[in-house]
Amino acid sequence: MKKILTIAGSDCSGGAGIQADLKTITVHKQYGMSVITAVTAQNTLGVVSVWECPVEIVSQQLDCIFQDITPDAVKIGMIPNHEIAHVVAKKLVQYHTRNLVIDPVMVSTSGKALMTQQTIQVCKQELFPLAKLVTPNLPEAEYLLDTEITTRKEMEEAAERLHHQFGSAILLKGGHLDGDADDLLYDRGYHWFHTNRINNPNNHGTGCTLSSAIACGLSEGIDLQNSIKKAKQYLTGTLSSKLNLGHGNGPLDHMYPIK
Repeated sequence: MKKILTIAGSDCSGGAGIQADLKTITVHKQYGMSVITAVTAQNTLGVVSVWECPVEIVSQQLDCIFQDITPDAVKIGMIPNHEIAHVVAKKLVQYHTRNLVIDPVMVSTSGKALMTQQTIQVCKQELFPLAKLVTPNLPEAEYLLDTEITTRKEMEEAAERLHHQFGSAILLKGGHLDGDADDLLYDRGYHWFHTNRINNPNNHGTGCTLSSAIACGLSEGIDLQNSIKKAKQYLTGTLSSKLNLGHGNGPLDHMYPIK
């Protein structure tokens, strides 16, 4: 059985973060492990509060996992501060991590920055260069590059700039553009993934789910393009199932394949 580690925050309502990652990993018939970086109080209506885990417990969680059950792939989500960003990068180097996928949780849906500048700098300098793939959405890419992205041509330019900046492959997610939800992979060349937009307001946790599913593909030795293709097919299924829970931006139906 392939083993996947998710390093992220906890979403008590189960729609995103660690909980979404573990559901995704389980449905892909792999063994999920987690390092929790923060505990959030949230639901479909929004985030109420965030408690950042002490850096020592983050470090100890990483040691316990890598010294016993070595992951075949690692997915990183929420990194709440620069101390945690630094220790995560240090441990990933120490344990020669393979197949690292980073979903940079940097900007909220409303456009609010979720990381301090110091945390972003540590991620840019120490974490992102370790990744096989970084998966920013358009607001996150705009924040990283300090530029506006409104067209497919600008997406290509942005993805290439991010690739040269970090050295990792970039999956720039185009869901914030009008029209279809087309994503762009830049890995020493451009590859577009076309997906019809699904009219479903209950899309909480899409970034977490997609990045975890990509990590599952990489763990099995599937190449990057096909790992992304399979992950997008899975994400489409979770949206198409039209689960409707809660009073706000509801979660995906992660378990639709086993109904």
